[in-house]
Amino acid sequence: MGTSTSFALKLNIAIILVLLSSSANSQTIQEKFYQCITLNSELSIPFSTAFFAPDNASFNTILESSAQNLRCLVSSVPKPQLIFTPLIENHVQAAVICAKELNIQLRVRSGGHDYEGLSFISETDEPFIIVDLSKLRSVSVDIQDNSAWAQAGATIGELYYRISQKSKTHGFPAGLCPSLGIGGHITGGAYGTMMRKYGLGADNVMDARIVDATGRILDRESMGEDLFWAIRGGGGASFGIILAWKVRLVPVPGTVTVFSVPKTLEQGATKILYKWQQVAADKLDEDLFIRVIMQVVAGAKKGEKTVLTLYNAVFLGRSDRLLQVMGEDFPELGLTKKDCTEMSWIQSVIYIAGYPSNTPPEVLLQGKSLFKNYFKAKSDFVRQPIPETGLEGLWKKYMEEDSPLMIWNPYGGMMGKISESETPFPHRKGVIFKIQYLSIWNDDKPESAAKHTDWIRRLYNYMASYASMLPREAYVNYRDLDLGMNKNGSSFIQSSAWGFKYFKDNFNRLVRVKTKVDPDNFFRHEQSIPTLPLKDERRGKSMIH
Repeated sequence: MGTSTSFALKLNIAIILVLLSSSANSQTIQEKFYQCITLNSELSIPFSTAFFAPDNASFNTILESSAQNLRCLVSSVPKPQLIFTPLIENHVQAAVICAKELNIQLRVRSGGHDYEGLSFISETDEPFIIVDLSKLRSVSVDIQDNSAWAQAGATIGELYYRISQKSKTHGFPAGLCPSLGIGGHITGGAYGTMMRKYGLGADNVMDARIVDATGRILDRESMGEDLFWAIRGGGGASFGIILAWKVRLVPVPGTVTVFSVPKTLEQGATKILYKWQQVAADKLDEDLFIRVIMQVVAGAKKGEKTVLTLYNAVFLGRSDRLLQVMGEDFPELGLTKKDCTEMSWIQSVIYIAGYPSNTPPEVLLQGKSLFKNYFKAKSDFVRQPIPETGLEGLWKKYMEEDSPLMIWNPYGGMMGKISESETPFPHRKGVIFKIQYLSIWNDDKPESAAKHTDWIRRLYNYMASYASMLPREAYVNYRDLDLGMNKNGSSFIQSSAWGFKYFKDNFNRLVRVKTKVDPDNFFRHEQSIPTLPLKDERRGKSMIH
């Protein structure tokens, strides 16, 4: 859609708003928003098809449909005034224009995996509407062009599946959880099992379609390179609403190899993990991705606990070459032929996602998360190996918690070859691995949330001396409101507390782009990129250059 069509749409909506103004005082937000959109003849939509108000029987079902963190759905958390599920791109465009004219805040959801629920809840008292993109999920794969277009509501599992239906030797380097909505996933970076070979999902984006703050639908050419740079790793819902991504497909071998090898503390887990830190990023072949998943399990003796470290891997090749690589660079793990399973790349996607063996690929079309819990998460990036004494202290802290989970993901390879400023995602050269911390519980009691949140904060404090410093880096797709929050979504000074942790020096450029493309800060949430106030813009430019 071009600018002229956008102008016509805005003109029609403006006329509608004038017609509605006489009764505006007696109308609810839902009525104003619905009428603004549907009174335009081009966009007539039955209310029951795409609009869900709190008194609608389907409201809670839709609200909870893709929400991964149940902590964000407890009764005390403010709920949206309305959920709108657009059926076509123009509906999204109209939603932006209407919300802006009516001064209603929008929250935008593609997959619902955001850890603090910022796409479907609000920490402020400001009324809001959710634009849920789940019905915009078409995927078009072009093997000849080595590319695919995926609408924002599609999951990465759907993208993987559609690619595999066209070719057994093409893939895409994005996330490990197939129910991730691709719209938001790539805005934060999108890492996965092929990141050491091909980089992030965001590194392999060729084009995009976005609705900006004026209601225009833009592609890469019309949005310009600054905005195109910002949306590929600068975090979701700050610059506009992603409609679709065009991604570059990458070659994968016809046969890959996977393994999962467990090691407990009693089996020498500490020494093995110390060696993993020394080889996982800089020594191991770029075709090999070995993450470590850590849990607390029952010990050998009744009433005792121990830590289980699970080495969970995908290798872009056959098992004989994998065994050679492991024998040369990581023999401490003791990998054997019987530990290895050869399969197709699409089967490895299912394997790494945690599905049982022999699960058909069609499971990727379900778009349902295997992980729905009450949880609090945090993240760290590590640039120096944690010594064995540090690991031993970590185990003591770890076994204080009921159901802790840590996942260590290796970097290196291609991740170290791409400049920190190439995209907003800055965690590149020198990073050995990223840590994801999770505390998980199974009820909605406030005292449970307080107990487990307190534990993960204490663990995070313990790890401070082993994590990256100045800043202590964090991953924006693991949103963490402990790092800072703007309830008005606009303060550069407040935002810098978390902004530099997520983006390092790229935060400066993100602020400049935001100020240029959305000066009124229409797209905002508790950790959205801030704008520079006009009166401070000259001073701000000197601050952030």
